[in-house]
Amino acid sequence: MGFKVAVVGATGNVGREMLNILAERQFPADEVVALASSRSIGTEVSFGDKILKCKALDNYDFSDTDICLMSAGGSVSKEWSPKIGAQGCVVIDNSSQWRYDSDVPLIVPEVNADAIAGFRKRMIIANPNCSTAQLVVALKPLHDFATIKRVVVSTYQSVSGAGKEGMDELDRQTKALYSLGDVQVKKFPKRIAFNLIPHIDVFMEDGFTKEEWKMMAETKKILDPKIKLTATCVRVPVFISHAESVNIEFEKPISADQARDILRSAPGVLVIDKREPGGYITPHEAAGEDATYISRIREDATVENGIAFWCVSDNLRKGAALNAVQIAEAMINRKLITPKKQAA
Repeated sequence: MGFKVAVVGATGNVGREMLNILAERQFPADEVVALASSRSIGTEVSFGDKILKCKALDNYDFSDTDICLMSAGGSVSKEWSPKIGAQGCVVIDNSSQWRYDSDVPLIVPEVNADAIAGFRKRMIIANPNCSTAQLVVALKPLHDFATIKRVVVSTYQSVSGAGKEGMDELDRQTKALYSLGDVQVKKFPKRIAFNLIPHIDVFMEDGFTKEEWKMMAETKKILDPKIKLTATCVRVPVFISHAESVNIEFEKPISADQARDILRSAPGVLVIDKREPGGYITPHEAAGEDATYISRIREDATVENGIAFWCVSDNLRKGAALNAVQIAEAMINRKLITPKKQAA
């Protein structure tokens, strides 16, 4: 007997990707339900070789549903996740709403799968920010070996991180520039086509943006509260995949060769690191892939025990949809959840 899974926000970029990944990985589900707002009732979405018609979240009964993959934004999750959890359905939420709640596990399965067991307090598990997810996959094995003191990271984040509206804006602006038309700025604060914007999410009082704060807070919660991290998050004119330039200072000595060997054997990581033109991974190549790719591994001589590298991953997959499905798989593998129908 398989599980019953609901995907909330099934018409969005991440929701559609969740459905794709459930099918790709042959998730043990007897039934998958696509849910969205009332205005999307009847909208068709793909699930493997099937077509699902969206149902309304507002009047859906979760009492016979085992797992809810939530990708409908923070306000929707704030209202609905506790209600869904109260019906005995585990919510795996992709928004930022529950990430910093001490009673809600914040999970990247390759990094802190043991923490999943804490889901019973709220029946909610949080997915981290997309830029954090790929970073901690790379940091974890290095931290285990040499203990990270400090991380300096600059991100190069694709427009898909801002949803379909972000992708549409890059497309429209690029076409307008090629046709000598008017470039309209709506979704982003400045033109994104052929440009970079050092501003993601809102500004905070200390001058950092909320996106940068998320990386700091989430890395501490997932990996180690003692790690110091500072980030500069930049939106770039790329459709899919986030890239990161990462500099790490360790407590113990570690060489570039040691770091490379450690990362080669780490779960979820693929090292592509040839010191020659093209011997690295770019966002274009990472799109549609599950791995977190690491390239340009080298020693940073400006600090004691320093390593620098380049990190790239598909933000819609590992940064969101794939990570959520992996959490659900980990729950099943650890026998933390059984199908309600079977129990009945």
